[in-house]
Order: sequence, then structure tokens, then C-alpha cells
Amino acid sequence: MKLHIDTSQINTTKIILGSVTKTSQSRIVKSQAVLPLIEETLLEQKLTLKDITEITVVTGPGSFTGLRVGATVANALGYLLGVPVNGKRDLVIPTY
Repeated sequence: MKLHIDTSQINTTKIILGSVTKTSQSRIVKSQAVLPLIEETLLEQKLTLKDITEITVVTGPGSFTGLRVGATVANALGYLLGVPVNGKRDLVIPTY
């Protein structure tokens, strides 16, 4: 199953796992929102981390810090799970 991570927006973190999209709109630090959002999505679909076969992360345009958080989480999970991690540019214009 493919995991898509989007932390490019200032107040929004979006996770797409298969056909399910989860969005967190909060001013909390993205690094505190990404992993719980992934965990929540996995639990709702009765999946585990081992079910992830590929990870895609938004590489821009967007918030510099947000992009770093997304890339770091994607790379760490990719390394841990031994799955490919790919970057993708988001064509949605960020709202600041």
C-alpha cells in the first residue's frame, strides 16, 4: 500500500494511505502531527507499518520547515521498512 505524506502547508498535514485521506489542521508542530496521523490511518484500516510498500512525500513548493519534517519522516520510515521513498512536487498553490 502506498503512503503519501504532505506537510507543505503551514497549518495542514495530509496523509493518504490507499484510498483514505486524513488531514490535520492545527498549529501544533508538524513533527508532532505526522506520526500520530499515520498511526491513526493505519489503525482505522486495520493495517500495520509492514503493509506500506512505497512512500511518496511532497517536496514543494511550501513551508521549508514543513517540507523538511515530511522528508525526514518519509526517509526514516522508508529506511526502517526497506521501501522506496519518492519525492513529488505539489501543484496546489500554498496558502500562507
